[in-house]
Amino acid sequence: MPSVNMRQLRDTRRLKAWLRAGKTVELRERDKLIAKIVPEKEEKPSVKWPDFEAIAKEIIGDRVLPNVILEDRGRY
Repeated sequence: MPSVNMRQLRDTRRLKAWLRAGKTVELRERDKLIAKIVPEKEEKPSVKWPDFEAIAKEIIGDRVLPNVILEDRGRY
């Protein structure tokens, strides 16, 4: 676990990098533990995506569509 003393707190870039990486940082004064800085856990909202394959099968069925768009473009 990384630790910083009171003077090293001025270097906020390193502290923020550790916290963004999910590491808990110990704050020390004269080698005595004062506090622990714990990063906040982000809860990512779960997104329920529609079943695109089922929707396409419902619309198109079992037909196989030709790749007309790429053939019309030529070399591009």
